[in-house]
Amino acid sequence: MIDISHLTKLYGDQAAVDDISFKVERGEIVGFLGPNGAGKTTTMKVITCFMPPSKGDVTIGGYSVLEDSLEVRRMIGYLPEINPLYGEMNVVDFLRYISELRDIPKERRGARIREMVDICGLGDELHKDISQLSKGYRQRVGLAQAMIHDPEILILDEPTIGLDPNQVVEIRSLIKELGRAKTVILSTHILSEVDATCGRAVIIHRGRIVADGTLAELQLDQEGKAIINLELLVEGNGVADRLGQVEGVAEVREVYPDEAKGRNFIIMADVGSDPREHIFKAAIDAGWTIIGLMKEVRSLEEVFHQLTMDE
Repeated sequence: MIDISHLTKLYGDQAAVDDISFKVERGEIVGFLGPNGAGKTTTMKVITCFMPPSKGDVTIGGYSVLEDSLEVRRMIGYLPEINPLYGEMNVVDFLRYISELRDIPKERRGARIREMVDICGLGDELHKDISQLSKGYRQRVGLAQAMIHDPEILILDEPTIGLDPNQVVEIRSLIKELGRAKTVILSTHILSEVDATCGRAVIIHRGRIVADGTLAELQLDQEGKAIINLELLVEGNGVADRLGQVEGVAEVREVYPDEAKGRNFIIMADVGSDPREHIFKAAIDAGWTIIGLMKEVRSLEEVFHQLTMDE
């Protein structure tokens, strides 16, 4: 649905986005992450035709942002970081205005407005001026305007800013539900939001992509190997050597080799392998008592920090 190919955006001599490429398939919910100034918002502005690329191209459903920008805009619902609302309009008039801008047929406008009001929880605020709404409710109105024309693609920049914890849960559930039928790019600084909502993350730093993969892939070590912590009740020598012969095991290191009992081992798996089942069987065959067997998972915060922390 989205194909970003060698995208570069220059401000003078400075590259805000520097030759990035990635694709997003239909039904994917992709977290687009990066520190302030990394190029996230610039990328989304190019995707949504707010500005042209300096080099490269972006295609949305086969339409180029350079050659078919009106078709691209019809396919996209966009909630930018700065919510585009008219404070002097009340909620229902604003949504009616957006439905007209989006060329929704007259006979469908009322139904779409009612559906957005229901989905975004705006029923009690319909006849208030937008300027009178709390920040959380203004954010809900922004989500409603992004979705009112039932777009195939949603581009959401910090969609839960200003929402209370209950509203955050509701919006996350809504995004996941929308992702069953739509393509969603979610940009956020709240990494737990990506954990809760997205199946894949693209991390950008200084205008370049530094990571792209499922959350499970990103949480492996830098070489793509799983790290397994094993604790055994066992005596004698040769335990590490025997573990090293287990299928899928690349390396074994004993943490406290002088301990007679409660011995701890760090096991590096082969790339793409999870040998825990084989380790368990080997321990049973050898008569070892397993106290603990757990795959170490790096938090997304650790991954993000490692990839975007400048030396």
